[in-house]
Amino acid sequence: MGISLIFRIAAVGILVTILGQLLKHSGREEHAFLISLAALILVLSWIVPYIYDLFNTIETLFAF
Repeated sequence: MGISLIFRIAAVGILVTILGQLLKHSGREEHAFLISLAALILVLSWIVPYIYDLFNTIETLFAF
């Protein structure tokens, strides 16, 4: 895991915040929610492999 992943997550967060505010002020709360949900799924798809590796490492660490 590198620093680039953290920067990508931060960039997605900033973009979602800006788009969400613009959509909420224009009266499209449903679209703002869908963009937030899509961003959450995107970020989770980036993080899940690292969580899987973490659990595998913990499993091998405590294996008898």
